[in-house]
Amino acid sequence: MDTDVRVVLVTCPPGGTAQSIAKLLIEKDLAACVNILPKVTSIYKWKGEVCQEEEQLCLIKTSAARWPQLEVAIRKAHPYELPEIIAVPVTEGLQEYLAWVKESVVSS
Repeated sequence: MDTDVRVVLVTCPPGGTAQSIAKLLIEKDLAACVNILPKVTSIYKWKGEVCQEEEQLCLIKTSAARWPQLEVAIRKAHPYELPEIIAVPVTEGLQEYLAWVKESVVSS
């Protein structure tokens, strides 16, 4: 069952990018909450080369209805040529929390 809530995963370079994006999303009512995991190691292939980078991971809580605007805002604010922006549907959760997420991101 889809609850209409999404958790969006976004990796950012070390420094202030994750915090800037998080504040932007909260201020624009595009996210109810953003958790920032300060140090993740990402190993990936980019343009034929194996790369390894230290990054920060944002866990962004939003609604399906706000997803399009959230994606646009992240793309504009993100320094990567191709940022990781992945929305995962929430199928179960504490109903009061899920209701709070949806209420928090209602567009003005």
